[in-house]
Order: sequence, then C-alpha cells, then structure tokens
Amino acid sequence: MKHLKVVFILAAVIGLSACQSKVEYGDATEVETVNENFGSTDLQAIAAKMVDSMLTFPPVVAITANDRPIIFVDKIKNKTSEHIDTESVTDSISNKLLRSGKFRFIDMTKVDSVRKQLDYQNNSGMVDPSTAINFGRQIGAQYMLYGNLSSIVKQDGSTKDVYYKMTMRLMDLETGLIEWSDEKEIRKVKSKSFLGL
Repeated sequence: MKHLKVVFILAAVIGLSACQSKVEYGDATEVETVNENFGSTDLQAIAAKMVDSMLTFPPVVAITANDRPIIFVDKIKNKTSEHIDTESVTDSISNKLLRSGKFRFIDMTKVDSVRKQLDYQNNSGMVDPSTAINFGRQIGAQYMLYGNLSSIVKQDGSTKDVYYKMTMRLMDLETGLIEWSDEKEIRKVKSKSFLGL
C-alpha cells in the first residue's frame, strides 16, 4: 500500500513536470511556419513587396519627386476563407510608406473622432474661440491606396496547398486613373507523414 502511494506521487510529479510550458522572446522577422495559415512572415513579405514596388515605379517616382502627395489608405479587403487581420497588413504598408518620407496620409478611420472634437471645440462653449480649430480646413486626399487579399485552398489526401494573392492599386482621386498596381503571391504546402504528424 505504501509503495502504491509512492508510485502515485512520483507519477503525479513527473506528469506535472512534463506539462510545464516555457515562454521566450523570438525574432519578429524570423520565418514563421507553425502552420499553413496566413502568418507574420506573409504579412512582412507582402508589406515589403508592395512598398518597394510602389516607391520604385517610375510614375510614382515622378509624382513624389517634388511633392509629398496626400493618400488615404482603404482597409485591405479579406477575400480569403480564413480570418486574417487585414487591418494589420494595411497598417504595415501605411507605416512603411509614411516612413519613406514620400507621402502624407489622411486616417479615414478617425474622421468621426475628429468631427466630435471639432464640434466640441466650436459648439460646446467651453473652448476659447481663438484657439478652436475651424471646420472645413482639412486637406483632402489626392490618392487612394486600396487592395484585396484572396486565396485558393486545395487539399488532396494528406497534402494541402494554400495560395495567397495580394493585389494593390493607387488611384488618382481627381481623374480616377490607376497610377500604380502590383500583386504579391505566396504559396504554402502542408504534407502529413504516414503517421499523421
């Protein structure tokens, strides 16, 4: 009976020690291949490709040679079958373009907040009128940057093939002309061994 208690306690201790987890910091730019779903490496590759393509495209180089055009970036549309944080993709592209020093941005996601603040400043009676910012003084965007992320998923037995395609366009809002367009493709293949691992 005493031996059974000792064996049970040892089994419990071994079981608990085997279940412990460890958390470490990793390199955010390291290739991530946990599974075949859209991940951080895909996001970084798409953002880098799109920004490099746009900044080196001759008509865009000409547009930004003597001016910093104002762009509004529309949230990238997720046309895949999986949940993807396309806002994060949009933010990465916007940040890279802004840091290039070639463009200025209007943040359309904050228009309602700005409107509320301007209404408060101009109509609440609580703000000194000489310091209140007037309505109708904002500068309009000259260009709109927008895009789609789509995927094709195929599975045959133990092999799963996932193809992603990101397409982006830069439109001149005055003329409606597309000044730049490009796409980035990513393919991932997942194969299971005969043991299912």
